[in-house]
Amino acid sequence: MRFINPIPFVRDIDRSREFYNKRLGLKILEDFGNFVLFETGFAIHEGTSLEQTIWGEASGTEEPYGRRNLLLYFEHEDIEAAFEIIAPHVELIHPIERQAWGQRVFRFLDPDGYAIEIGEPQNLGPSGN
Repeated sequence: MRFINPIPFVRDIDRSREFYNKRLGLKILEDFGNFVLFETGFAIHEGTSLEQTIWGEASGTEEPYGRRNLLLYFEHEDIEAAFEIIAPHVELIHPIERQAWGQRVFRFLDPDGYAIEIGEPQNLGPSGN
């Protein structure tokens, strides 16, 4: 068994594709229209079609998919540069802050309300700390 990646449901695949590609700088590896795979292994799927695939019917609701119960984590070599590029275009949760474990991060919401964290790279040893 091997974990591959989370696939967030998105309301508007075009808006989300542009957000992750242009705003976060993720390179598109494959674009199947209602499913987009980025070079990093991160992927998004148009929600209504994925609901149909999984449960056999779409929910019919217009509620946001992001429910403050999932954090999408990314790292960037230059956290200040990432913040300057991204912050003016998103709903910030908070600016760059140092966390209790020493890492600096900032957090914001994507177009579907998913919480995203951008952190400076952590140099973790073989044991993960």
